[in-house]
Amino acid sequence: MSQREGAETVALQAVAWLAGNDDLLPVFLGASGASLDDLRAGAAARDGAVLGAVLDFVMMDEAWLTAFCEAAGLDLEAPRRARQALPGGAEVNWT
Repeated sequence: MSQREGAETVALQAVAWLAGNDDLLPVFLGASGASLDDLRAGAAARDGAVLGAVLDFVMMDEAWLTAFCEAAGLDLEAPRRARQALPGGAEVNWT
């Protein structure tokens, strides 16, 4: 499995986790301006921009990051490493 494929797998796990979170999914959709159909289509197409946006969102809050990683059986650095392997992930965001 390539680094990109591994990153997509982690991001798809984040999409599934987010989609199953009735409290957090509407927050993501509202913040991103995406619809549920956009999220589904982007995940199905393995669109790096959509997958990256989901990882960026999950990593915004330590509680969300921890909950996702625990649910997915990942270490806390896995989403960051995955994000760096996706398009736009090498860019530094200071916000």
